[in-house]
Amino acid sequence: MKIKAGIIGCGGIANNKHLPAIRKVDRMEMVAFCDIIRERAEKAAAEYGAPGARVYTDYKELLAEELDVVYVCTPNRSHSFITVDALHSGKYDLHKTALIITQTGGGCRASNYIHLLRKALEKDGLSYIPVISLNMSGLEKNSGFKLTLPMIRKALGVLAYGDLLMLLHNQTRPYEKEAGASRKLVDDWTKKLTDMFAKEKGYSAKEMETILPQIAEDFANVPVTGEKKVRVGVVGEIYVKYSPIGNNDLEEFLFSQNCETMVPGLLGFMLFKVDNRMEDIKLFGGSKAKFGVVKILFDYLVGIESHVIRAVEHANTVSNRFTVPSSYAHLKKLITGVIGYGCKMGEGWLLTAEMMELIESGYPNIICAQPFGCLPNHIVGKGMIRSLKNLYPKSNIVPIDYDPGATKVNQENRIKLMLAVAKENMEQAEKENAPKAEE
Repeated sequence: MKIKAGIIGCGGIANNKHLPAIRKVDRMEMVAFCDIIRERAEKAAAEYGAPGARVYTDYKELLAEELDVVYVCTPNRSHSFITVDALHSGKYDLHKTALIITQTGGGCRASNYIHLLRKALEKDGLSYIPVISLNMSGLEKNSGFKLTLPMIRKALGVLAYGDLLMLLHNQTRPYEKEAGASRKLVDDWTKKLTDMFAKEKGYSAKEMETILPQIAEDFANVPVTGEKKVRVGVVGEIYVKYSPIGNNDLEEFLFSQNCETMVPGLLGFMLFKVDNRMEDIKLFGGSKAKFGVVKILFDYLVGIESHVIRAVEHANTVSNRFTVPSSYAHLKKLITGVIGYGCKMGEGWLLTAEMMELIESGYPNIICAQPFGCLPNHIVGKGMIRSLKNLYPKSNIVPIDYDPGATKVNQENRIKLMLAVAKENMEQAEKENAPKAEE
């Protein structure tokens, strides 16, 4: 049975990002489209809709349909009132409903969305409906949702397994002799881990210490070619760095260009976010008790990170071809004298440190993926390229803006120019390192 979905807003963000991604999900069926410009909704329905898909110009008519999922792809300022109208549609038990927003609560204009949503709920007499957000800043006091220790441990386990699978897949797929072998391992292990988690297994530190090397060994046993390829690192704002929807399938594009890709893992970002709480107390003062609690979480994350690193080291005992990721502590040392620890917004000093670590690990060609509207991210990314060029003259870094107004063709052409320079540099390095004939 397919999931019936509708979409409100059929502009650039819908057509360039969400709808192409939704079409790849076999279980999803787009049956309703709405836009204030009817022609846009009709065009989207013709390209992405199921047979007989309905078209609307009034989103309230779409909300009246029997749908399992509704995507709201309108300008941010309209999200709140559309969400409130959805609550009033009569399709939900309001005493068993919560709203969720993926906002970390950092120094971002998007942090206002939680407050706007709460204000809209209060205005409509719905203040009892909880708002859940992914933040560590206390932005929403009435979430109605409490994180338990098992939930936290599961979430952190997912990060560890996800980081390792991504790293091993990216370093195996470009060289595999049998096409699809690496992808099959990712799918097989994803299923195994999902089954383990469903049985409350696989996410303790002790279990991860055993399972992570098993995953690494499986990838190390994949038969590979010995060819050399251009190695490209990807850094950037947290969403466009990882999301194929946000970066126009960047990793897939790099694979099509015969490249090996390295994307620093999400565990580093989580360590950065937790460490920031401690740095705030060090820099500005604060509760010693809070510092102690945060330090416990930080140390637990460091332990998980060490398991991931040791798993890759184990893979190299089977097939010595994997680049071992650096520890968070090493990244923090790298940026000493380059950028301060108080620089935390827009991925902060971590983004700069990741570029430095990639260069030192043999990935001098770097794509810095950035959303147009995040100025802090541009500062710690694009704004640090000159400093890094002075430190690493052979670095080859290109910042790419990802937003609905930027064309995919322009983005890919800029990346191809960077790759052309990368190939020239690789060929030059091979000539310089080639053994010289005796006269």
